[in-house]
Amino acid sequence: MNVRLNYGKVAAGIYDAMGRLDQYLGRCGVEEPLLHLVRLRASQINGCAYCLDMHWKDLRARGESEQRLYSLDAWRESPYYTERERAALAWTEAVTLITDGHVSDEVHQQVRPHFTEKELSDLTLAVATINAWNRLSIAARLVPGTYQPAPVTREP
Repeated sequence: MNVRLNYGKVAAGIYDAMGRLDQYLGRCGVEEPLLHLVRLRASQINGCAYCLDMHWKDLRARGESEQRLYSLDAWRESPYYTERERAALAWTEAVTLITDGHVSDEVHQQVRPHFTEKELSDLTLAVATINAWNRLSIAARLVPGTYQPAPVTREP
């Protein structure tokens, strides 16, 4: 597979704009492991190999178990996820698969007990952002495998 587009070389502003979204999300208050889980699930749905590689590595660097990662595409049938994570994953799927009937009231009602309005707004932005990253990466044919996660600082 050959890379089609080199955004950094020909349109660096794309990375700047997307990077600002990710910076906001890093400070928004929704826990980082959950954001990575959402990013990984959306990337599974979209078939983005580059982002799958990236977010799998990010989650493993944060100590996420292989069992939870392997089971992510079957999260509804797996006992490994909290109710908050399940709500976030349902929201992620609904927002990512928006053309399958929009985000239903049922999914919204499932999510609301687990997220404040601000958190749900930020979660929606996280899903929209990873969907944009997926589309940029797939269109450019970014080659997975070279990404290395930043070291994770553990709180004492």
